[in-house]
Amino acid sequence: MKIDFDEQPEPITPAIGSGPRISPNTARTGALPPLEDEMGPYEDPDFADMIETPVSDIKPIKPSARAEAEKQPVFEFLRPSNFRLPELSILAKPKPRNHSFDEDSLRQNARMLESVLAEFGVRGVIDQIRPGPVVTLYELAPAAGVKGARVVALADDIARNMSARSCRVSIVQGRNAIGIELPNQVRETVYLRDMLASAEFEKAGHSLPMVLGETIGGDPYVTDLAKMPHLLIAGTTGSGKSVGVNAMILSILYRLDPEQCKFIMIDPKMLELSVYDGIPHLLAPVVTDPKKAVVALKWTVKEMEDRYRRMSKVGVRNISNFNERARATAAEGKNFVRKVQTGFDETGQPIYEFDEMVPEPMPYIVVIIDEVADLMMVAGKDIEGAVQRLAQMARAAGIHLIMATQRPSVDVITGTIKANFPTRISFQVTSKIDSRTILGEQGAEQLLGQGDMLYMAGGGRITRLHGPFVSDEEVEAVAQYLRDQGSPQYLEDVTYGGDEESGSEGGAGEGGGSGDDLYDKAVYFVTFDRKASTSYIQRKLQIGYNRAASLMEKMEMEGVVGPANHVGKRDILVGPPPGH
Repeated sequence: MKIDFDEQPEPITPAIGSGPRISPNTARTGALPPLEDEMGPYEDPDFADMIETPVSDIKPIKPSARAEAEKQPVFEFLRPSNFRLPELSILAKPKPRNHSFDEDSLRQNARMLESVLAEFGVRGVIDQIRPGPVVTLYELAPAAGVKGARVVALADDIARNMSARSCRVSIVQGRNAIGIELPNQVRETVYLRDMLASAEFEKAGHSLPMVLGETIGGDPYVTDLAKMPHLLIAGTTGSGKSVGVNAMILSILYRLDPEQCKFIMIDPKMLELSVYDGIPHLLAPVVTDPKKAVVALKWTVKEMEDRYRRMSKVGVRNISNFNERARATAAEGKNFVRKVQTGFDETGQPIYEFDEMVPEPMPYIVVIIDEVADLMMVAGKDIEGAVQRLAQMARAAGIHLIMATQRPSVDVITGTIKANFPTRISFQVTSKIDSRTILGEQGAEQLLGQGDMLYMAGGGRITRLHGPFVSDEEVEAVAQYLRDQGSPQYLEDVTYGGDEESGSEGGAGEGGGSGDDLYDKAVYFVTFDRKASTSYIQRKLQIGYNRAASLMEKMEMEGVVGPANHVGKRDILVGPPPGH
């Protein structure tokens, strides 16, 4: 049967709030004419039976006790400590949201969607509808013999026939259903303040709680970075990636003080994370130099190893157990004491000594790298090696990574990095290839941008979320509030302590070693092998062209090699190294 769309009412997708789940059987009130004979007779369910939650029962997000308490005046002498966590009032008050939907629009859209699928030979019934703030999910129960891959391949055709901006089709895991997600005509904004004020965020007993956004059904989604234990984020320009990273950072800052959590922020673009410079949670100023970024990551590896040694002395297996024992021991006014065998006496009996350690709880450390692609271009081997070690071992030591990139290509997100980052988030990307690179399947190219994301947990299950919005002014206000609480206690070793080591470990990439060390190596290779060319230095030292050209110019200035002739060759003016 062909449907005359000129006689059909214009499909209207409602502005949907944090809506209810609408089920079963289909979104229609009247009888649908029978389809073609090969599809069999069609039974028409009652649309009124679809609504599990009446419209009058749909309520906004339940506020937390903290949000209610902030409405009351708090006297300074009642504060439990000198450091005060940021207040929700710092964030802008969001506009009221419309928690209702149009039943007629849902009926028309579901009816039209079934007709569109029938035109492409897909038989099935939409037995559940889940309206949300940004998209509405229509769950299709396919008839026997309908392949899910065929429906997934029809995403672009469904969007065209439904006059929608995009359409994402995915298999609903654990059920005989196919999810078809269509954007709402009027999109609602999800605000970070609503998420932080929700009871879900307050009651979440997470070590490093992060608000990712709202589900399709409008429920706040709160997760724990400590259980991920690392996060890889990808998204093109305008996808909302930077706003999403800010929301994750603020989620932690609203929950943990500087004694509980520290940050190392690496921002090669020099713009995204510089707003946090000077907050007391930082271990070092925001790192913008790729050379210092390598040093900071190597310092983090050393800190991880040192934490493992401390936990081994106490006899615990992770940071939470270490901190619990440290607080209990400190409350008793004692130190950690360990009996260590140091040797044997003249009679062959073992000699023991007692090793004491002050019980100091260790804070969590969150390392945020805003643009991995730039660092991989400058110092790929050093970055990948340090990231691999941290991703494999740092979880138990309380060190966690959040890495973001605009270019999720295979040379940036290598197989080694993907294997150690099971938890990933993809905002809107430009192609199906990029979506497969970050998630292992297509779909991220169909997202709407501005915070629309696909979240893949460790088990591989993908959830569509709508990230909260937080403005630059709000981020600056929270950062200034934290700066007013006190100055950060920077550690110079984070960005300056590893220069010598980084130079002696091979110098992979530009900036992989100190200038004097690389120059000495370059002179050695040129004078020993009697080959003077920029490309030769690049191959021997595994550095970039700019660094190799600078070394060649320095050798020319110091009389090691002569100027290039008309064919680019240089004479070597000194003899081979001593002893050769």
